[in-house]
Amino acid sequence: MGFVVFTLICDWEIHFLSRIPKIMSKLRTLVIDDSAQMREFVTNYILKPQGFEVEQAANGLEGLQKALKYLPDLILTDFEMPTMSGLEFLRELRRHNSQVPVILMTSHGSEQVAVEVFRLGVHDYLTKPFEAQEMQEAITRALTIARLQRDKEALTQQVMQVNEQLRQHIQDLSALYEIGKSIAALVQPDKLLDRIVNAVLVVTHGQECRLVLVDAKTGQVKGQLRKTRSELSNQRDLPATAGGAEFKIGLVDKLEPERLAEKSLSVPLKVGEMVLGQLAIKKRLRGDFTERDVRMLHILADYSSIAIHNMQLLHQLQRSKEEEKQKIRNLFERYVSPLVVEQMLSRTGEIRLGGSRKTISILFADVRGFSSVGSQLSPEILVELLNQYLQIAADAVLAQQGTIDKFMGDAIMAFFNAPIPQDNHPLRALRAAWALHQAVKHLHQCLPSPYRLHFGIGVGVGEAVVGNVGTAKLMNYTAIGDAVNKVKRLQENAKGGQILIGQETYDVVQAWVKARPLGHLLLKGQSHSEPVYEVIEVR
Repeated sequence: MGFVVFTLICDWEIHFLSRIPKIMSKLRTLVIDDSAQMREFVTNYILKPQGFEVEQAANGLEGLQKALKYLPDLILTDFEMPTMSGLEFLRELRRHNSQVPVILMTSHGSEQVAVEVFRLGVHDYLTKPFEAQEMQEAITRALTIARLQRDKEALTQQVMQVNEQLRQHIQDLSALYEIGKSIAALVQPDKLLDRIVNAVLVVTHGQECRLVLVDAKTGQVKGQLRKTRSELSNQRDLPATAGGAEFKIGLVDKLEPERLAEKSLSVPLKVGEMVLGQLAIKKRLRGDFTERDVRMLHILADYSSIAIHNMQLLHQLQRSKEEEKQKIRNLFERYVSPLVVEQMLSRTGEIRLGGSRKTISILFADVRGFSSVGSQLSPEILVELLNQYLQIAADAVLAQQGTIDKFMGDAIMAFFNAPIPQDNHPLRALRAAWALHQAVKHLHQCLPSPYRLHFGIGVGVGEAVVGNVGTAKLMNYTAIGDAVNKVKRLQENAKGGQILIGQETYDVVQAWVKARPLGHLLLKGQSHSEPVYEVIEVR
């Protein structure tokens, strides 16, 4: 549809093209030097007499800012400057991928300096003091690149303007516009290809049309559709058939517009330099194809190429989304409840798999006395017993939609409010701890007395960095930070059957819990003691 708009060439556009050489002559130059006298000399005696537009900067930092803002065609810079030296300026300029020609002016020239600056992309090198003629010659050499770029841009503009003259008749424009809208609205491959072939037969009055698709990387034929004009009356969707083509296409690099026979015409389907296939028509006529036939087929090929490429990109995007969802599912389904996974899949744009700082609630639980009991058991019974305790801990966390960070021997770490936000996450953590505490009592009814152990539990709220830690092949979704360490120390001080929280957590959840103060406790790694509470009941 964009081709239709581009064909409406007006007088003012032709006038604009005629002004291109004048615009090219107004080259912008940036002069950077901490010496105002040097800046004025270069500006007033060398650049402005040659018609340059000049910007000045007194140091490298100011020069870098202006270089990135004004995008000059040429930069003249000193080497030794305050704030940012010429060498630092060149490195920053290169880091921003600038291709602007640079001439270095320096009072302290050396072979080492010259080698360094040329490696950084400097086009010429002048040692102060220099003569105006010497500077003019350096500018002429450096601006060759800038002028060639301008010439290339002007030529590109002219080519684009020529393409806008492809349609000259209102009837053709209207037909192509409607066809473009119709094709662009289709995403199903069979219907899209059939609609393209129908449009070619109608617009070019051809007797037969063939559309062949090729693999953009290998050039191998992957599908084709052939249709005659007589089949148009049925207006039935004909599926694109996979397999070999009925006429030879040749190599991808040979799919250029060419006349295959006296009454056949073929053009490639291309997006940029990528070849998608070939579109061909046959007509019963005397002599050669008309210019209109060639023009219409080229235009329809352009429409078709864009529509086919968009369809392929859409399908690729859909596959990518499904793959992304599957990656998220594979990554988190072992750590969080199924309900949380589904919420994440419906809000993938909000999930950041990298590290991010946020406030979370943390739970640490450790089975007290397990090591001494384990020394008296066989490995099989030991693992079975441990799994029973860890299972009820995991169930308690997942029931509150928490995230299981890791199992550490006979201990478990979990957190809440990540990877997705959760309301009342401190209360969720305490409810999980309380449910774990109650579940242990039920488990004890099924276990012999020596196997009846208790969890020491710590719960806390604080800021942590949450995200994937590890390598590309082996990573763990975890939380790290002082808040995590603090809760770990609370758990280490909890006796079997105790749930300990700190003052900050108690202030947040006191409306929902019944807790007994235990006085001040100095936790390992903390600089001062703080009040600690034992949770007796969670309401």
